[in-house]
Amino acid sequence: MPQADYLFTSESVSEGHPDKVADRISDSIVDLYIGQDSEARVAVETLVTKNLIMVAGEVRGPDTISDADLEEAARGAVKDIGYEQEGFHWETVEFVAHIKPQSPDIAMGVDSSHNKDEGAGDQGIMFGYACDETQVLMPAPIQYSHDILRSLAEARHLGDAPGLEPDSKSQITLKYEKGRPVGATSVVVSSQHTENFTGSDLREYVRGHVENILPEGWMCPDEEFYVNPTGQFIVGGPVGDTGLTGRKIIVDTYGGAAPHGGGAFSGKDPTKVDRSAAYMARYMAKNVVASGVASRCTIQLSYAIGVSKPLSFYVNLHNTGKVDEAKLQDRLCELVDLSPRGIREYLQLNKPIYVATSAYGHFGRIPTADGGFSWEKTDLAETIKREMA
Repeated sequence: MPQADYLFTSESVSEGHPDKVADRISDSIVDLYIGQDSEARVAVETLVTKNLIMVAGEVRGPDTISDADLEEAARGAVKDIGYEQEGFHWETVEFVAHIKPQSPDIAMGVDSSHNKDEGAGDQGIMFGYACDETQVLMPAPIQYSHDILRSLAEARHLGDAPGLEPDSKSQITLKYEKGRPVGATSVVVSSQHTENFTGSDLREYVRGHVENILPEGWMCPDEEFYVNPTGQFIVGGPVGDTGLTGRKIIVDTYGGAAPHGGGAFSGKDPTKVDRSAAYMARYMAKNVVASGVASRCTIQLSYAIGVSKPLSFYVNLHNTGKVDEAKLQDRLCELVDLSPRGIREYLQLNKPIYVATSAYGHFGRIPTADGGFSWEKTDLAETIKREMA
């Protein structure tokens, strides 16, 4: 029997965290290529540190995209985040690019031909998860952690928080009773700030955002509310820590409440099943929960490089299901084409929609008019409900 009463913690990091700066730049380059060629292949990693941005990777796309275009995309990303600090300023930071053509061996396995469908861009396992703890069907600890930082970032961009700088982290511990979250036992927020915005002023400012995000009555005891526990956080961002693409994969997904596959998302075009199949797994899990046939759902997919069909498909309703798991699993396979091409076409992933995913999680977001976050739609829920009745 699973434990019914427990504490569970998740963390988030802001768009200005060094690793998220790297994710943002990598996804800006993905969008740059896909915006000019929807079939472009991109696998780009970014390193950021004091006064330096370095991008490296493999691409197959328009020859018209130059290093100058990559540099413009990177500087634009840093400017949009808000970095104009000594040691990391969007105008003056050094930019270095090492981009080479995609391996022909990989291309041969991925590309479709007259006698084979498009294959997966790599081997690997991918997970999707959904639960009914929040309206967006995400685990509550990670969702509220994201929402607090997003709220602070929005205030900073609007000029309502002139003492805040871009780098920040949050961490929430929630108490669960009978398997349901009932309140916070501790909240931690570390926010980079200017020298004149410290102490009680910063603490009370952050408190307002936390209380606005958490459900009424959920705020933790005052002695368990920590803002910048070290005392100050002035030196931050890439000046304080080196950032790399793909180092915040638990932040990107379910905050540790569900399994994560072997690969990161940012910097990859949607032929890479690390990204696209994880989106499809979330889409299916979310629609299962939205249909009402279960209150929790985990889905696993696995692929081999160059092979179009998934090697495995697994559904777990965590003893919350109202239907037979095997029957649901079979029906989901019939409703959705789980080949790499099928996923890309079903979710319409060959669009420049990836910059928005680079911070505050890839899941639990609102689908956008340009096709972003299509995997968060619940348009399959009624079909699942009807067919599993």
